[in-house]
Amino acid sequence: MTAFGLRPVCVLGLSLALAACSLAPVYERPEAPVPGHFPGGGAGQASATDLPAWQDFFLDPRLQALIELALENNRDLRVAIGRVEEARAQFGIADSARLPTIGAQGSGQITRSPADMRAGGADAKSVSRSYSAGIGIPAFELDFFGRVRNLSEAAYQQYLSTEEARRTVQLALIAQMAEAYFTLRSGLAMQALTEQTLKARQGTLDLVQARFDVGVASDLDLAQAQLQRDTVMADLVAAERNIALANNALQLILGKPVPEDLPEPLVYGRDQLLERIPAGLPSQLLERRPDIIGAEHDLKAANAQIGAARAAFFPNISLTGLLGFASPELSALLGSSHKYWQFSPQISLPLFSGGIRGGLDLAKAREHVAVANYEKTIQTAFREVADGLAGEATYGRQLDALRASEASALKALNLSEIRYETGVDSFLQVQTAQIGLYGVQQQFIALGTAALFNRVALYKALGGGWSAQDLAAEGPADQASNPPKES
Repeated sequence: MTAFGLRPVCVLGLSLALAACSLAPVYERPEAPVPGHFPGGGAGQASATDLPAWQDFFLDPRLQALIELALENNRDLRVAIGRVEEARAQFGIADSARLPTIGAQGSGQITRSPADMRAGGADAKSVSRSYSAGIGIPAFELDFFGRVRNLSEAAYQQYLSTEEARRTVQLALIAQMAEAYFTLRSGLAMQALTEQTLKARQGTLDLVQARFDVGVASDLDLAQAQLQRDTVMADLVAAERNIALANNALQLILGKPVPEDLPEPLVYGRDQLLERIPAGLPSQLLERRPDIIGAEHDLKAANAQIGAARAAFFPNISLTGLLGFASPELSALLGSSHKYWQFSPQISLPLFSGGIRGGLDLAKAREHVAVANYEKTIQTAFREVADGLAGEATYGRQLDALRASEASALKALNLSEIRYETGVDSFLQVQTAQIGLYGVQQQFIALGTAALFNRVALYKALGGGWSAQDLAAEGPADQASNPPKES
């Protein structure tokens, strides 16, 4: 390379080398403000790279199909994806400032001067011409103190944070779809129970009516039987309304009408989800949660902004250059004797500006906010996982107790009906037994659905999964509910 082109290249290389300096504080991850392990003990190690996909957790084919459709059509997820693209573009804009903008330039100027303003006197040419063409660098900042570099780093961390926000929306969408689906299935189970109970109550009413007609049953017995039948009829209408509302919620999350050709569902109960849930997981598993990862990226972005704010106290140096040809004649512009280069460095040093100090204070305040937000996100996640583990430890035992209660209520109903038909007791005993059994069966469906909701919430709280090693280390897990048996 000739000396003509070597000097600008050397200056540019030197500026890029000096740009390695950064005034940003050395980043250190804040210590997690939570215990080392979740309540219940267990210090097993877990790998964040061995996570089951949602298809491996949600086992119902119909629910899997609905989740797939929601991931394709849900508008909230589309907004989140658009924000990721926006953040990526913003990072590209910020990062492009680290390299000079190089472009082809060409200019021409023709000037006519009056006789008394001509450089050679009145006899000189009245019209002067000048032409130039070449490759130019317009106002490139030499990033000696890392201002541009830190702004680029901040934009990059914001982009990563936005990507984690998209993952958070996707994880929440999967959980919302599962909850909406289980709400619908619970409503259908409640409707089936109500129809079955209504059939039984109608049979009881027919029996009491027959006894009343022959003078064995009293008016009170008949009124009580009618009350029990009418109460269940009202419950059936309420169940139909709840099913309609659940379908509306499902369609909103889905982003389109619910298709008619969905796969056949599994029997409503514990087989809807992965059966085994790890307990006593170490709190480090929270690092897989996208909201915690995103909060840390926000913290790193705030850290980089401090570096950019500090650099504002130092001189700002920029240069403008042009490498090409210049000539008074357009026809001779590209001749070897008309080589031309121009190098124009500029330096500005702030002497007094309260805004610079305010900018640094603002950057530091935002970092403090980012630290607090990061710590709060960890604390919230810890509480959500602890709540989910508490549910896993107790729902199974509560459902077992309800199974025993259902068996006892069914036995009491059978005995009360026998005693009523033989004239030992009044219809009040039958009524009490019917109410007791119906209430236990309703509670069983509601509690079984709550157990499924708890397992979905734990799946979400753990960031979408857990490792196979965690599952291998666990004993038999508590089981969610099956719908109650028909009686």
